[in-house]
Amino acid sequence: MVPVLLGRIQTRLFLLAFVGSAVTAIVTPLVGATYGTTFAILAAVAVLGVGWELLYHLLMQFRWEKDWPSLFGLLTAVPEGLLLWALLKRGAVPTVDAAPSLAAYAAHFLAVWIAVWLVANGPMRVPFPRWRFHGGRLI
Repeated sequence: MVPVLLGRIQTRLFLLAFVGSAVTAIVTPLVGATYGTTFAILAAVAVLGVGWELLYHLLMQFRWEKDWPSLFGLLTAVPEGLLLWALLKRGAVPTVDAAPSLAAYAAHFLAVWIAVWLVANGPMRVPFPRWRFHGGRLI
């Protein structure tokens, strides 16, 4: 993807709102959590994601092509997931109930992350054919 910061943020928020919400609605009963908790986690991923995009954009400036390989986008789940888990355990992310178990959190987080990554690297290019050439901007 062409590394334009605004486009990366828009894409992240768009995919979390549509794909992330759908996956969260499906996964929540399977992991034994409440919708209030899982959607609070999804909102935290979106809010923290803007900060992550700023950091990733800064790091990309040191790369010759100014972009990540696609696999890096998938692997960024590790630091983002660990930070969010630490914030959940410290109570820094307000949830309806207590923080879910590590297994429930990991299942939900990874399901959303993989679904968003797959859509961004595949089907996203069908309804938005010029998305890549406009720096990822959706608007």
